Amino acid sequence: MPRTALIVIDMLNTYDHEDADALVASVREALPGITTLLEHARASESPVVYVNDNFGEWRSHHGEILGAALAGRHRSLVEPIAPDENSLFVVKARHSIFFETPLAYLLGQLKVERLVLCGQVTEQCVLYSALDAHIRHFDVVVADGAVAHIDADLAEAALRMMSRNMSADVCAVEDVVFDG
Repeated sequence: MPRTALIVIDMLNTYDHEDADALVASVREALPGITTLLEHARASESPVVYVNDNFGEWRSHHGEILGAALAGRHRSLVEPIAPDENSLFVVKARHSIFFETPLAYLLGQLKVERLVLCGQVTEQCVLYSALDAHIRHFDVVVADGAVAHIDADLAEAALRMMSRNMSADVCAVEDVVFDG
């Protein structure tokens, strides 16, 4: 099996934005799946990479982003999935985890060929990231119990698109295997 990395997308969130109320319930549902993936990836010593929006704060770094998220109104959605001391971190400014970030270089240095995507938002950042990963010839896995959405119908369509158009393995959290 190719070397696998867990990519945690936009989970360090203050939930202080227009779509937050629609998103929070779905994040609560996805949280157990995300924590399970984190436990399994860490136990197998697979790389865990948090790729997070900087929310337009161009002077921010990962500690500030985490601090702001923990100080936000939904701390309980951030604490269980907070990065540990071995986690890697990439700041992004747009929807895709790859757009103008050093992520592809980092994954190359780690000799990663397979990405397990989890986080938010299924029909936005997860979808665009899966497409960009596919274009870069990564094998893509999307754990459908570990992604959160704003619009359930669009999320279902996005998961179908990832499976059909990007050859992503859309599967249950318990079916995700990390190779270490």
